[in-house]
Amino acid sequence: MTVLTLGLNHTTAAVDLRGRFAFAVDQLAPALKVLHTRLTGAPQLAAQPEVALLSTCNRTELYCALGGHWGGRASALQHTAVDWLANTGGVGHDELMRHTYVLEGGAAARHAFRVASGLDSMVLGEPQILGQMKQAVREADAAGTLGTTLHQLFQRSFAVAKEVRTSTEIGAHSISMAAAAVRLASQLFEDLGKTKILFVGAGEMIELTATHFAGRAPRSMAVANRTLERGEKLANHLGAQALRLADLPDRLHEFDIVVSCTASSLPIIGLGAVERALKARKRRPIFMVDLAVPRDIEPEVAQLDDVYLYTVDDLSALVQTASEKRLAAVTQAEAIIETGVQGFVHWLDQRSTVPLIQALNSQADAWRATEIARARKLIAKGEDIEAVLDTLSRGLTQKMLHGAMAELHSADTQQRPQVAASLARLFLRGDVSPLKKDPQS
Repeated sequence: MTVLTLGLNHTTAAVDLRGRFAFAVDQLAPALKVLHTRLTGAPQLAAQPEVALLSTCNRTELYCALGGHWGGRASALQHTAVDWLANTGGVGHDELMRHTYVLEGGAAARHAFRVASGLDSMVLGEPQILGQMKQAVREADAAGTLGTTLHQLFQRSFAVAKEVRTSTEIGAHSISMAAAAVRLASQLFEDLGKTKILFVGAGEMIELTATHFAGRAPRSMAVANRTLERGEKLANHLGAQALRLADLPDRLHEFDIVVSCTASSLPIIGLGAVERALKARKRRPIFMVDLAVPRDIEPEVAQLDDVYLYTVDDLSALVQTASEKRLAAVTQAEAIIETGVQGFVHWLDQRSTVPLIQALNSQADAWRATEIARARKLIAKGEDIEAVLDTLSRGLTQKMLHGAMAELHSADTQQRPQVAASLARLFLRGDVSPLKKDPQS
């Protein structure tokens, strides 16, 4: 038994390609059910697979597990999963594989632990990814595709992430995406206190970014969201105005800064709307941040004069630091992760013997039931209790030793010393070494 991880992230694929494979939270469970059915129906696999799907603005990753001996089934699982993902994103299998990483066993666990700990994020140590992974686990559990192996992998990931955050300063030396957006805006506008800011969306990322901007006491803020009620809730929390998303094209010109992050599959701020806004603003500049994957703002907007548009990939350069403290924190975190990986790999190895242990216990129970049934019959016939117990114990020991003796007697001359040594280790468990004795003495 092992685990397999395949995915693409901000280091292997650009934002537009990642956008093709982005799943909203409410799409995760239905997508997992479809993939699970596809994997279950693959004749090469012949086992019940486990699958979970993690989708954020920086990555889309599939975590899979399959019991038994993998053999050639790992490649079959990978091929089936990649085909499904490629079809979902509307790209070819080979094209997707050029941007995809595939990890197995300990490497897959190490990756999961690094992701949960924020070491694989665009923003080193960012905490949002841990909540996103927990959401992914809940959705896989709801879809019925989360089995024992993946459950163990993710629970260990969360434990490792907690230890990393409490034992190191991994999150103390990073600049969040939200803070990076504020820093860029400050370079364009001399005084953010004189700006009007529009936030499009009402999710966690928008709330985080809005909180950072609110700290600069802007002139006014507004929240536009597809669901007005949710937008009003965030607006009230920020002391901002709530707008209907439908009103956005007519109100866009009012704002100096626009930050957008929604789950829309298509851009919601088009080139034409921004052109009209610029005209109404008499060419006063607009600072725009598109944190969505797929994009909320049409990429052509970046070509307009007086528009400063940044995506999540553009912001990544601003959140990288190389201080000695940061490097030391990473080294500490990697050591914690490596210990966690070794523990998970050991657990996986133990899991591979579970079927054998179950079979041994079942066989022992069957022998015990047979001997007890025989003993009860003898007692019912009035046989002496001591004699019945002696017969029962002899019957059990003979059954337990029968297979071992048969293996020893059937082994050829070359095999017999190895078989004998194994039996001595299993049954004698001590320093007794009967093989060293001369059998003729």
